[in-house]
Amino acid sequence: MTAVLPRTAAPTATSPLLGLACAALATVVWSGSFVTSRGLHDSVPPVQHAFWRWVIALVAVAPFGARQAWRQRRLIRRHARYVLLASFLGVAVYNTLVNQAGLTTPAATMGMIMAASPVLMALFERLGGVRLGARRTTGLLIACAGVALLVGGGAHFSAGDLWMIAAACSFAGYSALLRRRPAELGGPSFLFTTFLTGTVLLLPVQAASVAVQGGFTATPATVLPLLYVGVASSAVAFFAWNKAIALVGATRAGIVYYLQPVCVALLSWAVLGETTGWPQLLSMALILGGVVLGAGARR
Repeated sequence: MTAVLPRTAAPTATSPLLGLACAALATVVWSGSFVTSRGLHDSVPPVQHAFWRWVIALVAVAPFGARQAWRQRRLIRRHARYVLLASFLGVAVYNTLVNQAGLTTPAATMGMIMAASPVLMALFERLGGVRLGARRTTGLLIACAGVALLVGGGAHFSAGDLWMIAAACSFAGYSALLRRRPAELGGPSFLFTTFLTGTVLLLPVQAASVAVQGGFTATPATVLPLLYVGVASSAVAFFAWNKAIALVGATRAGIVYYLQPVCVALLSWAVLGETTGWPQLLSMALILGGVVLGAGARR
């Protein structure tokens, strides 16, 4: 993740390719995190899953971002509200909701619902004053129809579907918020600060979860997935996603994000043995068609 390019800076010829490659890397790695959330649903409580994920991510990022964050501490305090909101949406809330959804919702369905997030990003842009136009509005309606079909009768409904819709809204809000990140705030510094703030925000609910549900047993079957989501899905993927948005913007990065349902479906089939039927495929077609139409570059 790097600082947002100033308006006066001219991007190099390789910037779009690098940005799209970073978006693809984040998308593929995040696909594995949905499978992990589903795989740990009966062994690690959702809040504890999220808390230890960010503790591991914080340790992984500290060598690269802690010193820079200390040097920029005055700048971070100046933008404390922004950092707090980004930490709340992208760290504390988003992944906790994903883990909660994994209790009852198949990983492939989670990925399909998350495919609507690029259109939600466009909607947040509209709320920020950016005109959507007829194309994006139509795409938004088509994608919403796909989600409605998936949740309301086209597939087996579960409460986790609603948690996943909330997670998609949280992630879209975080991604839209990245466009307003202060350019002078260093990438590693921002990453370390948001991870630290999000972990602190999770502390009260982590304590409540341990008191009510008890802790989980540390075995290779629980620790190795947590290491994956902590290092790969958090430190590496968030670095790559924020880098992609800095280079090509949220809309173009969101186009690559359309690959996620396919990646999640393949991984859930290979790792968890989940199958995908025609209602899910129809919902996927509507969602992907809507986001391609709604979040594509305007002419």
